Amino acid sequence: MRGLKICKRRGSLVAAQTPNSLLDQVLSRLLMLLPDPAVVDWSTTRAALWRRDKGHGGFVAHGQLDSISLDELLHIDDQRSRLVQNTEQFLAGLPANNALLWGARGTGKSSLVHALLNRFADNGLRLIELHKDNLGDLGQVVLKVAGQPYRYLIFCDDLSFDADDASYKSLKSALEGSVFTTTDNILIYATSNRRHLVPEHMSDNLQTRVGDAELHESEAVEEKISLSDRFGLWLSFYPFKQDAYLQVVSLWVSRLAERHGVEVDAAGEDLRAEALRWALARGVRNGRTAQYFARHWVGQQGLTGPETK
Repeated sequence: MRGLKICKRRGSLVAAQTPNSLLDQVLSRLLMLLPDPAVVDWSTTRAALWRRDKGHGGFVAHGQLDSISLDELLHIDDQRSRLVQNTEQFLAGLPANNALLWGARGTGKSSLVHALLNRFADNGLRLIELHKDNLGDLGQVVLKVAGQPYRYLIFCDDLSFDADDASYKSLKSALEGSVFTTTDNILIYATSNRRHLVPEHMSDNLQTRVGDAELHESEAVEEKISLSDRFGLWLSFYPFKQDAYLQVVSLWVSRLAERHGVEVDAAGEDLRAEALRWALARGVRNGRTAQYFARHWVGQQGLTGPETK
């Protein structure tokens, strides 16, 4: 019999397993211990996280998504219109670019991607969140959705790499490598506080030289800027000026007050002064700070009434 051999022990015949048969059983039991990822129904799932657990990767559907809409994102009109156009091209099956959204924290980079999903989900747009630690699985992710009738944004949020982190090479090779030749239904949208994603140091420029009246950058510099250079679309985000910050505060106070049935004066002087103090304490004026303040203000007014600051 295959997988068995006959051996003599104490005067009797005993069926002993061959090494191949034993290995098959061990592998089978190990596979039983691995988590079986839930099958994602993309017809009802708008966004999913790619997660690796015990060496096994799979999609996990996002239960609750940010309900942000494009019209709630103020003072990033140019960035919004350019990314909307790029996404519309992608959904229409036309050429489109992978996009890097970089700049000041809390200025709406991640919210803009979520708002795109809310706008275009009914047009077949889907989102896959891929953490930096799992960039090596990018090829698997592409193959998993290659035959699906949807268009996918692979979303890498808050992306940056340490100087000695070589995992960025997986993303670098994917952006213009063979991984995208298997399918045309995937784009990568990434956000970062750094334009070049990898930290740059003064020492990187020590090898820069001038020859024949031309400036030749060191290989270290070239290597570090080459990753962000492979994103076809760069969108820059900047801190808000005071008036812009206060307009965003007013918007979020009005929206949250209406949602929770709280009576507030979204343009009152008390609110304005308190919002500026809140930003000063945090050291930054941006959309995230405005939203946090709005939650604080509306929640406080809901408990104590509009007469109390």
